[in-house]
Amino acid sequence: MKKKKATIQDIANALGISRNTVSKALNNADGIADSTKEKILQKAVEMDYKTFSYVRTLGQEAVAQSVRNGLSETPAYHGQIALLTSMFLGQSHFSFPMLDKFQNELAQLGYTLNTHRVTKDDLRLLRLPATFIPELYTGIICFEMFDPAYGEMLCSLDIPILFVDGPCKKDGFSLPADQLYMNNTDCIVRFVSNMLNNGYRSIGWVGDYLHCQSFYERYTAFRTAMMLTDVPVNEHFIIRTIGLENTSAGLASLTEYPEIFICANDFIAVDVMQVLSAKGLVVPRDIMICGFDDSPESSIVYPSLTTIHIHTQVMAYEAAHLLISRIREPSLDYRAIYTETDLVIRESTNLKG
Repeated sequence: MKKKKATIQDIANALGISRNTVSKALNNADGIADSTKEKILQKAVEMDYKTFSYVRTLGQEAVAQSVRNGLSETPAYHGQIALLTSMFLGQSHFSFPMLDKFQNELAQLGYTLNTHRVTKDDLRLLRLPATFIPELYTGIICFEMFDPAYGEMLCSLDIPILFVDGPCKKDGFSLPADQLYMNNTDCIVRFVSNMLNNGYRSIGWVGDYLHCQSFYERYTAFRTAMMLTDVPVNEHFIIRTIGLENTSAGLASLTEYPEIFICANDFIAVDVMQVLSAKGLVVPRDIMICGFDDSPESSIVYPSLTTIHIHTQVMAYEAAHLLISRIREPSLDYRAIYTETDLVIRESTNLKG
């Protein structure tokens, strides 16, 4: 006899709560404590409720989205994916809107996602996070994991792995793994070309271009665009810093400023704007600023920031399918995939969109 699937009422009875509360939790409605939602979702998993029958643990939003999508046929459960990161991926980080889509893609392919924080001591000692047990995982995805030695250690685990961005390849070193990037080159070249065509010649850079591969590609794109038009780069205007304090110190050493600063990302650009404002310089009247990432802050700072938009939803889709294809076909050649970016002109530069 075919086993009868659990109902919302069955879950409510098992937990001694109302059917309405269970329904709200399964649909990720407001007004229910996170601890109660978690308890309900776990019970739904245990009782093989509809789309939860293939999952042992699944993030609340992914579960709720599966319900909202009305999945009538649930994919087989294939295993768990570990997300490893060296920093908190807050709402301003480019990956934040990407992760919901990524988790949903995994859920529809039959995988779950668990996050593990890699501490500074973990990085220094080349050790795995205490919460991470390799034997439990079918694959790994890495965000903000830029230490080459640590990356090599992860690759040696013989678990399918994907790096979203990764260590700088200045010396030609590349990890034996699939890698996903945003297009770091085209829009930087387009921006520099636009500024040069408008008569500007003095362009500087702010950001540690050896921090990660994306920063390195953005920096080399800037220098290449200058070189190909025979416009020299003033090395005094190359500021290799990250963080407000370091950026302030780097800019303090200047006795004059370029017409434009290109910044490795929006966080650095906002820091630069803050430092310049404290010095009495006005953006864009005295100096223009361009960032990268199109973070939420970029459109609300004053003046609003010219930046480069990352298509995070496309990156999420590519990340899921790159990793799953590696799991299914471990012998594939390693791949580096780049997704589209767009130049977004705002008030911090004297350009028209």
